[in-house]
Amino acid sequence: MADLTIWYNSNFPAAAHALLQAGVGTHRLVQASQHHGSGPASGPADGTLAEADVLFGQPNPDQVISAPRVRWIHLTTAGYTPYDRADFWQALAGRGAALTKSSRVFDQPCAEHALAFLLAQARMLPAALASQRDDRAWPQQPLRRGSRLLGGQNVLLFGFGSIGRKLAALLAPLEMSVVGVRRRVVGDEAVPTLAFDDPAVADALGAADHVFNLLPGSPATRGFFDAARMAGMKAAGVFYNIGRGMTVDQDALAAALVAGRLAAAYLDVTDPEPLPAFHPLWTTPNCHITPHTAGGHSDESERLVRCFLDNLQRFAAGQTLLDRVA
Repeated sequence: MADLTIWYNSNFPAAAHALLQAGVGTHRLVQASQHHGSGPASGPADGTLAEADVLFGQPNPDQVISAPRVRWIHLTTAGYTPYDRADFWQALAGRGAALTKSSRVFDQPCAEHALAFLLAQARMLPAALASQRDDRAWPQQPLRRGSRLLGGQNVLLFGFGSIGRKLAALLAPLEMSVVGVRRRVVGDEAVPTLAFDDPAVADALGAADHVFNLLPGSPATRGFFDAARMAGMKAAGVFYNIGRGMTVDQDALAAALVAGRLAAAYLDVTDPEPLPAFHPLWTTPNCHITPHTAGGHSDESERLVRCFLDNLQRFAAGQTLLDRVA
């Protein structure tokens, strides 16, 4: 394959940038205006993008549509919601272009973050830390009595993709009962898995001690966890959101927590983000929030570059791309 023109707009630190430069070899690397956000770039059209064969980062979807040379786009995110548009898919299909994402970079840290949430709740760490910050009353006996062993508890994973598979593997040594729920059951899942439309999902939701929302953001998943699903959960159940904030009716979640219909909620994502300082979720009882950090890790940028370079070798050799969306 002839040398490619590779456009990218990620705000990589020097070490990751050097790794990318070395890794592309003789291919031409074009750095656009650096993009600092987690979503697609906006603003005036980038003339260098129209010259590119390959895009790496978070390109503006409108500009991708009008860039006829582009044959492959690799996103630096696990999600692709801003690109999930009929006109975008049509443009890619018309030129035989591919879209890939970086799920392999984020699935393990997200699963570990979810496990940290689970262990924090079981061992009552939020209450212990609150006591340290506030009254320092040494609440030994209440915390000992309130701590729970995880063996035999029921876990329901909504959205059994790469994060769900990693999380299921982390939970296996804890001897918990894990069930996945996904749009379509493939048959190779490592745990019992239900389709979204399976009537058994309602019973599984009602029996779950821990419900993990790992759903991606899309029109079909907006508000998926609504008041009815919150009401269908076990009163002592715990809700975790590592997916997308827009998949949850946050008013319904807050109401369930205030009323004691849920034991706790752990949220890494909210709607909107950042969550405004005055938002009621900050002060909702038993609601614990991390600022969309689940996928973060110290060598994140380098792993993103390696993920891209791995696929670049595959693309240049005409091999199957990993994490392909379309």
